[in-house]
Amino acid sequence: MKPLIPALRIAPMGVVPRLPSPAPVSARLLSTDAPGGAPGPQETIPGTRIPVFRTVAAVRAWRRGQLLARRSVGLVPTMGALHAGHLALVRAAARDTHAVVVSVFLNPAQFGAREDLASYPVTWDADAAALARLDGALADQAQAQADGGGGRVAAVFAPPTSELYPSGFPGQEPDSAGSFVTITPVGGLLEGRSRPTFFRGVATVCMKLFHAVQPDRAYFGQKDVQQTVVVRRMVRDFCVPTRIVVEPTEREPDGLALSSRNVYLGARRRRVATVLSRALRAAADVFRAGERGRGAILGAANHVTASTLAEEERKPEAKRVRFEVDYISLSDPDTMEEVEVADPDRGAILSGAIKMLPVEQPQDGEDLGHSNGPAVRLIDNIILEPPGTRTA
Repeated sequence: MKPLIPALRIAPMGVVPRLPSPAPVSARLLSTDAPGGAPGPQETIPGTRIPVFRTVAAVRAWRRGQLLARRSVGLVPTMGALHAGHLALVRAAARDTHAVVVSVFLNPAQFGAREDLASYPVTWDADAAALARLDGALADQAQAQADGGGGRVAAVFAPPTSELYPSGFPGQEPDSAGSFVTITPVGGLLEGRSRPTFFRGVATVCMKLFHAVQPDRAYFGQKDVQQTVVVRRMVRDFCVPTRIVVEPTEREPDGLALSSRNVYLGARRRRVATVLSRALRAAADVFRAGERGRGAILGAANHVTASTLAEEERKPEAKRVRFEVDYISLSDPDTMEEVEVADPDRGAILSGAIKMLPVEQPQDGEDLGHSNGPAVRLIDNIILEPPGTRTA
């Protein structure tokens, strides 16, 4: 069964048509030189012609060239540690636009003061190699098409923190002073309740990236469903001329949603990490069987988490896995507010978050995961679409 497409998603309009070639544009205007004689990019992804921009001025100068050449631009924002989910978003952007920009920026503003910024996986060489391989595949695909259409990975925007936060390292406490974008009340619910600076950081960095790259479209994954609601609200309320496209969640064969944080799990916790996706699927089955009440729907999910935890608790410490459920939610698809009844005409969002606790008694040679397996927060969701609209 394919992942469900969010009810709140703006349906793609299809491939952006190739525009007729414009009159030749001055090489000076199409160069990547920044205004005022500042140098353009001094690096590319090895083995490719894909430029790596480190400054806002350089990526804006490149963007002006795309505008003059009448080429549409898609943006895929990432924090690096690229996985198949990120690459699927790049493919979607290449499907719809001429030139794809992938941003690689580990955004400190969306980490709390006591969260895992320092241990977050930084895999620049692997990320660059993955983008090079994908661009080669996109080039082969475009060449195989009769019209030669299809977008490509056109640039990587990987600025230092000082470039996007020129006033200094952003505050990570809820009451920190600084220039932030705050979207309420949706940003304070669910994930925002547990991580009070998270969506402030997400909205702030997305606004900065949208201003720097000026994309026609920006691509996000459904796994971070509340993030998509926050970003859509921000784009609407601040009149940002960027269309937000949400693509289905990419999953492992056993249902685990792909995430850069999965590398923290290690073998033992990875075995149990599917508990959240299994719980949400159980709740979705109840909805599809005709139940609309919150108690029955969430009860099915809670039964899965409780029974899994009880099973693990019966094991010795040297073998068991422990986790904590932060929340299992049934919410409105537009506001993320909790609902008592899933509206049959509008559907709802099932979402949840769990914290996989560190392994209690590591065994000799045991794979604990990246950074010796700290606590890992996992999130997931399923869109409960109105009857008759569910994707098979």
